Amino acid sequence: MTRRPAATSIRKRVAVATGVVVLAAGTFAAGAGVAGADSGSESKKSGRTVTKAQVLGLFDNWNAALGTGDPEKVADLYAKDAVLLPTVSNNVRTDRAEIVDYFEHFLQNKPVGKKVESVVDILDRDTVIDTGVYEFALTDHETGEKSTVKARYTYAYEKQPNGRWLIVNHHSSKMPEG
Repeated sequence: MTRRPAATSIRKRVAVATGVVVLAAGTFAAGAGVAGADSGSESKKSGRTVTKAQVLGLFDNWNAALGTGDPEKVADLYAKDAVLLPTVSNNVRTDRAEIVDYFEHFLQNKPVGKKVESVVDILDRDTVIDTGVYEFALTDHETGEKSTVKARYTYAYEKQPNGRWLIVNHHSSKMPEG
């Protein structure tokens, strides 16, 4: 003969199961609060949120580095593992040596950049994206002939632990309609 559990026994099991669920939910909520506190304190280490004007100024720094004519100074603005998809090269550049190589050739044309349109996305305190259209005044290093190249661009920047913003991804391509 099979015995059915007494009603009191069933109520005890339900009470224990409910207690476990409540305890688990409380632990999860407390853990989420601690994780949130950790995330917040991590962000405080990197300082206040960057402004749109500061992000736009990062291009000015890059353009000034172009003006030095020194490919090393330009490459200094890129993170160690940055990716460069350059305007006038078919090669994807994924390390410092390749980025320096690109700028050794590009700088021969004495580029002077000017933004035409910018859209800034501040993703968080340490990550921003600047996308838009810019143009470069170029001087052919062999003939002296001047030209202007209009291109689309995207810069992704990350704030480094030392507070310095570096380019982690830079894509530039000539406008498809000339």
